[in-house]
Amino acid sequence: MASNPTPARRTTNVGQELFSPVTSARISATIVNQIRALIHQGQLAPGDRLPSERELCASFGVSRITIRDALRVLESSGLIEIRVGAHGGAYVTAPTSSNIISGLTDMLAMSSLSAAEITEARIIFELGIIELVCARAKDEDFDTLEEILERSRAALEAGSYNTDLSAEFHIGLARSAHNRTLNLIVEAFQGPLRYSLLEAKNAAPSMGDPGVAEHHELLKALRDRDPVAARDLLYRHLSRTYHRLAREELPKS
Repeated sequence: MASNPTPARRTTNVGQELFSPVTSARISATIVNQIRALIHQGQLAPGDRLPSERELCASFGVSRITIRDALRVLESSGLIEIRVGAHGGAYVTAPTSSNIISGLTDMLAMSSLSAAEITEARIIFELGIIELVCARAKDEDFDTLEEILERSRAALEAGSYNTDLSAEFHIGLARSAHNRTLNLIVEAFQGPLRYSLLEAKNAAPSMGDPGVAEHHELLKALRDRDPVAARDLLYRHLSRTYHRLAREELPKS
């Protein structure tokens, strides 16, 4: 994935009038949300320096300890950086892909998603990218997928096949669309993807052979730049997994 160029830093000092006094019981969280909203709205931009702690205390009507708690949360979220020295203070930063991926990954990991729900989302997502893959994938992308299949077939013969190889194939498929936004989503979704594949294997341990064979058919359709055939193959591949997981997750009477 191409790295984003680092934006030029601004040195604008932000006035106190942007902020409103806080009365919520969860004061520091409210301050974080208010500053985050200003960033999203463009009123605070990368390079802007926030008012001093003393000025923020006056603006929000809270103690310095509360302001420091809020700034720590914003810093850990990658929204600001705290600098020291003559030009020290809290500065708004440009979000990085690692910050975004980390946040999405944490959110997904804490959502108690079922394997069937994850696979249902995969059907929508992966079918949606097939057109882009057929249009944009390069020969080396297909070669990468073929190499994964070769390792998968060797692992099947050796009796050592595992779901990591399946995950690697589907992640490589998504990357072949050459869309940076999709790459971010895929990177964040790796944990749930691997969990759903492991649950599918537990539900049907013998499905490795058919799964690899279906990957092979899918790759052939992609090399032929045939989105209709590729989408049909992928739908059957993922739907079989979904229905197997949905049956497993039904309440036992």
